[in-house]
Amino acid sequence: MNRIDRRLCVAPMLDWTDRYCRYFHRLLTRHTLLYTEMVTTGALLHNDPARFLDFFAQEHPLALQLGGSNPDELAACCKLAQEWQYDEVNLNLGCPSDRVQSGMFGACLMARPELVADCIAAMVESCTLPITVKHRIGIDELDSYDLLTTFVDKLSAAGCQTFIVHARKAWLQGLSPKENREVPPLRYETVYRLKQDFPHLEIILNGGIVSLDQALTHLQHVHGVMIGREAYQNPWLLSQADQRIFGSDWQPVSRHRIIEQLLPLVERECSRGIPLKRITRHILGLFHGQPGAKKWRRHLSENAHKPGAGAETLQAALALVPIANFH
Repeated sequence: MNRIDRRLCVAPMLDWTDRYCRYFHRLLTRHTLLYTEMVTTGALLHNDPARFLDFFAQEHPLALQLGGSNPDELAACCKLAQEWQYDEVNLNLGCPSDRVQSGMFGACLMARPELVADCIAAMVESCTLPITVKHRIGIDELDSYDLLTTFVDKLSAAGCQTFIVHARKAWLQGLSPKENREVPPLRYETVYRLKQDFPHLEIILNGGIVSLDQALTHLQHVHGVMIGREAYQNPWLLSQADQRIFGSDWQPVSRHRIIEQLLPLVERECSRGIPLKRITRHILGLFHGQPGAKKWRRHLSENAHKPGAGAETLQAALALVPIANFH
């Protein structure tokens, strides 16, 4: 088993978990494993890879999620990931969107375990990074537990030791990606059973988790938990993760201090032409549930896109939140 601590992870979320989101999350938690957005092999191999792979050194531990189904292309991308010093490479086998299906990656690959096993073997051979997968418990009518265990068994034999399992099946036709995150029922007991039946593998649970209390409950049954949208929309929940999940003494002092720590990055990035809104769109939920949260969101939403917006805009938004609530 590799040495990455996956007791808590923030899910890879397309158009959400970019480098600015991850930098912000790292100010809230030092130990939680962070993931990039999914990057396709074609995007990496046919464009400037730095555009997709560059990250801030503070983001470690950090995993790169890939989308693809060509073993040679995935192997080439793994070599790039190692060159860029990522901590893990994850293969997306769970996204159900039409665009992903047409590109032959994501959840549709669960119907082709032999191909996925070839991909995993090539990825493992190409680098020394841990190769992990993120998948559903089934797709369409292929949702029996026997098929799931066959899938896991084949990928394990190819060299994958860590499985991040979204505890819902996916319907590849008839449901949108959003509906596929909400409509198929959660079957946590299926993921628990996987851990029991594959004691030599690391099983991480994903799907529907909205609190650290829930995460701790699941951790009695699996090795780790992955939180998605809640960590993005209510990021302050990550502030307790290091103490409650990882047993660390560290925690951020206050929401106010988080923004103070973010200001140098804002100044640096805006000075090189990055629009402020690319950074602030990820922090709108920091004061979720607190007095002044609406004023905070409104000021940033109405002003961060304006030409010349920078650190002063962020400080002005912060001034709208009562100091008594900077905790």
